[in-house]
Amino acid sequence: MPGGRLTQTERQQIAVGLADNLAYAEIARRLNRPTSTITREVMRNGGPTAYRADLAHRATQQRTHRRTQAAAQGGQALPQMHGRDPEAVRDYQEKLTTVFMISGLPKMMARVLGCLYTTDTGSLTASDLAQRLAVSPASVSKAITFLEGLDLVRRERDERRRERYVVDDDLWYQSMIRSARANDQFIETARQGTAILGHGTPAATRLENAARFLDFVSENLIRAAEQGREVLYTRTKTTPDRTAEPDPGDGQATAPTATP
Repeated sequence: MPGGRLTQTERQQIAVGLADNLAYAEIARRLNRPTSTITREVMRNGGPTAYRADLAHRATQQRTHRRTQAAAQGGQALPQMHGRDPEAVRDYQEKLTTVFMISGLPKMMARVLGCLYTTDTGSLTASDLAQRLAVSPASVSKAITFLEGLDLVRRERDERRRERYVVDDDLWYQSMIRSARANDQFIETARQGTAILGHGTPAATRLENAARFLDFVSENLIRAAEQGREVLYTRTKTTPDRTAEPDPGDGQATAPTATP
């Protein structure tokens, strides 16, 4: 398959394929490109309903220009620890951002989350994020507010009283519980509808079945999250060959327990 960046002609073909409601895999096949390349291209530039070939091409040129400037100025080319390849880390961060976008996060929020997750500390200041992502502090603030509302990040103060944005182990658990609880209102409302529509009628049965299904799934999701919570606190230790292995004795004794 060909490598390198997408050309403007290829982006126009992507736009045509989206207009024809073709799957990403089919568009990729026609362009002889990996499906992941097409998925990342579309999600990075507005999604399948808002993708525009000319705007996507211009945005790519602008990103390339910013990276070139940053490299020349020594700005965003941050040194990497543990012998990591900076280019490989940058490419992986973009891939992770695309996954977050596919899961439903807006682009800026996905970029912030991807940036936080690829740091060893799991925390950065607004200034750090603005510098690494080459965006304004206002954009960072808006993204953080959105992510906080989903329990995907939290704020804390460091020793210098600076506000830091953090992704930590327990946030996955809290987000899972929040997702399960999001069904509660529909379940309650659906069951109210069965009395109004008449028990045993097709409409009432449809609502009751949906309520029972979501109730069952939510209860099992919460139970699984509570049982598996300690997995989030498993630490890794480095072996002589520098590979990471789970360290079952580290971190699990201090993991918080779920509130019954």
